[in-house]
Amino acid sequence: MNASPGNSNHTSATTALVTGANKGLGYETARRLGELGWRVFLGARDEARGKEAAARLAAQGADVVFVPLDVTFDDSVAAAVEAVRKHTDHLDVLVNNAGTTGEEVGPLDRTLTVEETLPQHLVPVFRVNVLGPVRVTHAFLPLLRAADDPRVVMVSSSAGSLACATTADSGRTGSAHLMYPTSKAALNMLTVQYANGIPDVRFNLADPGFTATDLNHHQGTQTVTEGTDAIVELATASPGPTRQYRSRDGDVPW
Repeated sequence: MNASPGNSNHTSATTALVTGANKGLGYETARRLGELGWRVFLGARDEARGKEAAARLAAQGADVVFVPLDVTFDDSVAAAVEAVRKHTDHLDVLVNNAGTTGEEVGPLDRTLTVEETLPQHLVPVFRVNVLGPVRVTHAFLPLLRAADDPRVVMVSSSAGSLACATTADSGRTGSAHLMYPTSKAALNMLTVQYANGIPDVRFNLADPGFTATDLNHHQGTQTVTEGTDAIVELATASPGPTRQYRSRDGDVPW
């Protein structure tokens, strides 16, 4: 589906691809960037939901293009690159938002304890939260490098902060889980290494905070708009920083 008013391979509009954008933080990020007049590529694994989300944004006047994208499969990511190339010759911003908590591998309504967690339980979580961003970033680097100020925003969490996990008053030391926090800690290190190794692209981490989304059964205390503040801040900062780890309240300790 193309909900965009134009199909030109060259556009003066700022361009952004958001993964996992049919709902939650990804959708709100796409909506907010679209409000700025950007051309937004809405990436989603579920084609029906992705098309419906893109149609909603287009009805609001956004320049949006739905892109089928499953971050866990090479062929899907390669096809997404070609789909984006049909509309633009560069990509200004990549938002690696698609993620999972891994709760679906455990008992109903309960996250696996540390003792219960086995290696195979980590695999699907790392496949999405860690290998997914690597796969997508690698594939889109040529389009990013064709932009004047390319930047990548990795959607992380303070759950991946070693400082928070080891500080008594952080609220993170009372619970222990092997899947989601360790995947976000790995994503944090990946982002730093990308920033160190690819200085012509800016890489930053956004911590949405405890936001009400499907990932936490809408128990979060922040709205999705509040949860996307750091994502949008880092996406729109041009010129801006690299190697930053930020929430809407400021820097997050590593």
